[in-house]
Amino acid sequence: MDFKDYYATLGVAKTASEKELKQAYRKLARKHHPDVNPGDKSAEAKFKDINEAYEVLGDPEKRKKYDELGANWRMYEQAGAGGPGGGGPQQPGWNVNFGGGAGSGGGGGFRTMTEEEMREMFGDADPFSDFFHTFFGGMGGGAQEPGGRGRGTRSRPPRQGRDVEQEIELNLEDALHGTTRRFSISHDGAARTVDVRIPAGVGDGSRVRIPGEGEHGTSGAKSGDLYLRVRLAQHPKFERKGKDLYVPVSVPLTVAALGGEAQVDTLAGKSLRLKIPPGTQNGQVFRLKGHGMPTVNHPDQTGDLYATIGVQLPRDLTAEQRRLFEELSKTGV
Repeated sequence: MDFKDYYATLGVAKTASEKELKQAYRKLARKHHPDVNPGDKSAEAKFKDINEAYEVLGDPEKRKKYDELGANWRMYEQAGAGGPGGGGPQQPGWNVNFGGGAGSGGGGGFRTMTEEEMREMFGDADPFSDFFHTFFGGMGGGAQEPGGRGRGTRSRPPRQGRDVEQEIELNLEDALHGTTRRFSISHDGAARTVDVRIPAGVGDGSRVRIPGEGEHGTSGAKSGDLYLRVRLAQHPKFERKGKDLYVPVSVPLTVAALGGEAQVDTLAGKSLRLKIPPGTQNGQVFRLKGHGMPTVNHPDQTGDLYATIGVQLPRDLTAEQRRLFEELSKTGV
């Protein structure tokens, strides 16, 4: 059994503050979390090492005892692995007072991980090494609870499985009409396919819940849920703002000046006729009621479509057109 350098595991100096320890732990835990590295045994082992290191260094009492142990850890192990009252000789000037360990009389007070923390991080597996159990959790018989009571293999109450979140990209048409997507979901090495109906009207950042498709619960408890977080892809023509849609519409200069009609495309694929009044200005906006996005679970409640006019100027003028424009310019228009 080798001495574990918990400071090196977290990549911090021995003088690191509590804040620096927490920052280092969170960064490494996110990087090596099993959810981020599915099936990667080395990442899983690294994740356990990181949590074990922070379990010690993140607790002031445990960190103090770990620092006191230092290079003397092998002497302590050879002294009988019993700590105070364990029958082994103690080295002069070396304080081996591990409260809560075997033979200590239960006088310790360091914090042990809660059931929720254990389940959250490691499921049913033992997350700690032999080194940790030897020096921080009692000798020989597994980790000890404060008071000298052996923890051993604890029966855990039923725990509901954790919820899982996954991103899904949709185009604007899918959000308008709703769509069905097929997902492959893996539980405990067994994969199954699930067809998920995405309701019409979902917006960017919306979450769609699929009950029971998250992580499995323990001891017969129900599974968590799967949440699909929607990300809408940018549309080349339409812009969405809440339930409303915006679309550019080009009209000839003559129509903008004299009035007429323009064709407006909708996201649903229809074409609408928009009446253009005389003197319509470039950038003027017209509302077409009820042609926007539907409301989730209320398809009869829809937003509006806004047409933004872009006046189209002629590129090449005939001699007659130029003469007319020159005449028009003399009026100050």
